[in-house]
Amino acid sequence: MASALDIYVGTHFVGSTGGTQLIRRIAASHHGSTDVLDRLVREIDYDRRKLSDIMKKLDITPSRTAVLGAWLGGQVAGLQLTDRVFGRTPLTALTELEAMLLGVEGKAALWRALRLLAKEDDRLDSAELDYLLSLAEGQIAALEAMRSEVAVAVLREG
Repeated sequence: MASALDIYVGTHFVGSTGGTQLIRRIAASHHGSTDVLDRLVREIDYDRRKLSDIMKKLDITPSRTAVLGAWLGGQVAGLQLTDRVFGRTPLTALTELEAMLLGVEGKAALWRALRLLAKEDDRLDSAELDYLLSLAEGQIAALEAMRSEVAVAVLREG
């Protein structure tokens, strides 16, 4: 039977599958991708790889079914049902940025929780977790700045 730690970390890994797809979709849909989005794509890919490394150290195996489900969900989520049936609307950018922001805030909570556990578990590297948390905090700031800009533009249009 899986422990609470297995389930918690495994769930975050599954979420990271959708998150990497989502940030790539956001960057691809932003015509003429920006340096900020390029950085976010690289960092979020890096975070997922580091989480995979941490899972190996903790002897946690992600559920292939759950990861596949997240991947498929990410593919379906890219198709937004609107009055245009399927496709992007001005509101799509806002909802994608908000979903990404929520995911990164969750990831920051994971790093903080593991940082606390690192005090008792030498398989976890406190310095590495501090670095990952600082990356997440920078990602949150960047995503919030973009979200705010898009929210004003989209909601002003009506």
